[in-house]
Amino acid sequence: MRDIAEVPAVEIITTTAVHLMSAAAVKLGLGDGPDAADEVDLDEARKLITSLAGLVTAAAAEIGDHHARPLRDGLRSLQLAFREASSIPDEIGKGPGEKYTGPVN
Repeated sequence: MRDIAEVPAVEIITTTAVHLMSAAAVKLGLGDGPDAADEVDLDEARKLITSLAGLVTAAAAEIGDHHARPLRDGLRSLQLAFREASSIPDEIGKGPGEKYTGPVN
């Protein structure tokens, strides 16, 4: 176990983003388990994706493009998966996190 004082900010930010991504993927039913479809909760997924979008958008300038690019790619994939999973699609620009990222389609 490492002392939190020794962990660089970029590592904490990217680790937090990965946790949000993983949780959102599970809530979208993208988990590996046989009961992945039973785990779908779009309301929870929306909250996680929006939080991830805020974090990635705010942190991008601080962590640099090298670290931010894969986080943006993962975020966009989750936003598209949400759009596909939703039976009542959001308007373009009104989906989860789109107030931070702009429209995703």
